[in-house]
Amino acid sequence: LHKFELADHEWEIVKQLQDVLKDTTLYFSHSTPNLATVIPAINHIDEKLTSYSRNKKYALSICTAVELAKKTFNRYYELTDSSEVYRITMVLHPCHKLSYFKAAHWEEDWIQTAKKLVCNTFDHSYLSADDDSNFGSIEELPHGKAEHAVHFFSSLILCSH
Repeated sequence: LHKFELADHEWEIVKQLQDVLKDTTLYFSHSTPNLATVIPAINHIDEKLTSYSRNKKYALSICTAVELAKKTFNRYYELTDSSEVYRITMVLHPCHKLSYFKAAHWEEDWIQTAKKLVCNTFDHSYLSADDDSNFGSIEELPHGKAEHAVHFFSSLILCSH
């Protein structure tokens, strides 16, 4: 069995790997994931992986493995772009709104796309269901009702608590 015994430098790599994996395990064990936490969780993990991959205190093997994990992780992150639900959920979440994307330094085009997704979903799915008049967008509503809808809707996506 001595041939399977870890050398001192291998034990050091195991300790470093434990540091890397501990953060992720603790992060996911403290709360229940939901749609509104997916993007913040991905951003947090990406930030941690970037930090670990660049940290010179870790062995080259750990940094390389973390970099490969980051590339794989980013492939999955890109898949969230194919579903509007993630961005809509974030924009409508009371703690996030559009301010999350700004604080996370998203490009302005991406922020505006997220806003448009929510506006279009509101127009197509909820505004026309409001009554039997079947207005196609906020702009087509009668004056008083349009102002109320715009004010209410703007407060949903812009204000965070």
